[in-house]
Amino acid sequence: MRVFLCDHCGHPVFFENVACLHCGSALAFLPDRLALCAIEPVGAEAPGLWQPCGGAPADEPRARYRLCHNHAALQACNFAVNASDVHTLCVSCRLTRLLPDLSVPANHERWYRIEVAKRRLYYTLARLGLVSPSVSSHTLEGPVFEFLADQPGAAPVLTGHSAGVITLNVAEADDDERARRRLALHEPYRTLLGHLRHESGHYYWDRLVLADGHVPAFRDLFGDESADYAQALEAHYARGQPAQWQLQHVSAYATAHPWEDWAETWAHYLHMVDLLETAASYGVKLALPGASPGVPEGVDNPFEAGLSDFDQLVAQWIPVTLLLNSLNRSLGQNDAYPFALSTGALDKLRFVHDLIQAARIRA
Repeated sequence: MRVFLCDHCGHPVFFENVACLHCGSALAFLPDRLALCAIEPVGAEAPGLWQPCGGAPADEPRARYRLCHNHAALQACNFAVNASDVHTLCVSCRLTRLLPDLSVPANHERWYRIEVAKRRLYYTLARLGLVSPSVSSHTLEGPVFEFLADQPGAAPVLTGHSAGVITLNVAEADDDERARRRLALHEPYRTLLGHLRHESGHYYWDRLVLADGHVPAFRDLFGDESADYAQALEAHYARGQPAQWQLQHVSAYATAHPWEDWAETWAHYLHMVDLLETAASYGVKLALPGASPGVPEGVDNPFEAGLSDFDQLVAQWIPVTLLLNSLNRSLGQNDAYPFALSTGALDKLRFVHDLIQAARIRA
């Protein structure tokens, strides 16, 4: 995620902010610009409408926006809605069709945390050209979401994807519960954003692999997805982590079934481009310890560089993750990136990269 600058005072502001902490300007994320902007009320002639600070060329009127209903009513969103859009919800919030009971105080906080992660997912998908930030009022792009809580006497809510709908158990928003599940399943990494990225991979398998006719190429790399899914998952949890899974997979869970291998690889690719954009936004320059002396190279913003060169992505990804883990260890924390990418895993990541590139070109 890039770092934004306040249009009013120039100080850094961040994706989740609703006000600049330096000058107090109101902030909103404008999806049609894919930018967090300082905004100001239009005035008495247009109550409830906002416009970006800083003005526009003299011959162009400033764009006007409303704040998302979930900001005005529930303080749970900082996206804006174009004034010409009849929808009251922003392009991210309108993708959520079921919520937990918000009269339960804990559920409001859980929902808020999940929506923050979902907006980050939406940003990355938009930057990759997989959703349009300028959709019409009655068009939905991307998966639909249901955020549900377990109910007494009912079957537990299972996180997963089916027919374009991503379901997430809101208990995953509780740090203690998520840590308990991570340890019970012997996972090195478990986050809300990671869940949403993984499940979005299932959604895009249907669209980029199945619908676009890439199943034979997929099977060459990932295996036969027609293998019984339920049996494969049952066998995976019964046997535990297979030996030497790292040789061909990004995670142990990716060995469960070809669909899970794809979804784990897809999520990993979204990790890559997001972290590299963050590093580039901070002007990070890297020279590995022990490498030949020379001028440190700046990290490229993968979106501005066009995402065309997968090898360049990987060449910058590895030292950035080494730096990230070293910084974490300096603070006594576990590695933020507890993975090592093998040649087999990189071949699968390249497959994801190439399909996204092809989709961008078509778009």
